[in-house]
Amino acid sequence: MQTLSLLFQAATAGMLLSSSLGAMLHDVGSRVMYGASMLYVLAAVLAWRPGGGSPRPILYASGFLVLASVQVVLGIAHVPSLHVPLGVVMFGLSLLALGMAVTGRGTKS
Repeated sequence: MQTLSLLFQAATAGMLLSSSLGAMLHDVGSRVMYGASMLYVLAAVLAWRPGGGSPRPILYASGFLVLASVQVVLGIAHVPSLHVPLGVVMFGLSLLALGMAVTGRGTKS
């Protein structure tokens, strides 16, 4: 969900350049992305504590939530010189985390 929301954000960022609808979609998408980041932390905690999994994904999820918070602040402050590259980094990190989750890597203690 997080990776898809970031892909949506990239698409709507491009729409900002050519459509007023792009701004509204990007705003809504930012809220979904931030919510997905919070759900990622919750899922990591639930997989660790009651599920007996590794605590390592909590570190990844918490770090991502910090990046998402910085991204929101940069977007509100209209600092595209940092907002856009951070969005690219976040998408790459999200793909990496998704790949690790799918393959089972990164969940070992």
